[in-house]
Amino acid sequence: MRRALLLALCVVLTGCSAASDPDGTDADTAAAATVAATPASPLNPAIGALFIEGSHFCTASVVHSGPGDLLLTAAHCLHDGEGGEYATGISFAPGYHDGVAPYGYWDVSDPQVPEGWADSSDPDLDVGFATARQAGNPKTLESVTGANNLVAGGGFAHTITLTGYPDEREAPVVCHGASEQADTYQMRVSCPGFTTGTSGGPWVVDPDPKTELGTVVGVIGGYLYGGDDPDTSYSSYFDTDVATLYRKMDTRG
Repeated sequence: MRRALLLALCVVLTGCSAASDPDGTDADTAAAATVAATPASPLNPAIGALFIEGSHFCTASVVHSGPGDLLLTAAHCLHDGEGGEYATGISFAPGYHDGVAPYGYWDVSDPQVPEGWADSSDPDLDVGFATARQAGNPKTLESVTGANNLVAGGGFAHTITLTGYPDEREAPVVCHGASEQADTYQMRVSCPGFTTGTSGGPWVVDPDPKTELGTVVGVIGGYLYGGDDPDTSYSSYFDTDVATLYRKMDTRG
């Protein structure tokens, strides 16, 4: 368990599958998909750590929206799943590193997850959104940090930059790898060191070399809350359910 606007809907999907395990592609095949999978330093300010009661427990990122306050993470970082409820008292520290929150802490509210996650903990729908605002600050989060775009239906095979905040570290681990299809609605990437706390970490493609901002195609989560091996991470595939929820959050107010 990894927990402790430009919408380009490239492929129109119809519905979402029931929970299912990845297809069991062997380790050699998964390893062959790794591209320069080495931990590195952060520096996309739109990525940060989620905190509760003073400790970080998940990762989140800012995605473009009309109101400019939208966070993307794993559903299980926001909601317990079947029979559970939404977490409260969460804050977001964009660009967090070495115990420093360079942009301060932002209060997280209005969490939203797909019905399939809230009702049945469907691992194919382990994607969530929330809003973040800073008391007394008239600026939006996006105007301070910038934002990644989000794409749904963009396929499984990408060269990605993966970022997450392990519980035991005060700085993120970053990896460059090649994602692949693990099951009908699951993606997988081989990247070392993504332990508990990295849930919700974005899978970013085509990052700008100056800003590090790009397009998010996945978040650590899905199968076994992101996987049971710290060197292999999973994501629910962004399909029409995710696109619909994103549109709802993008057009608020």
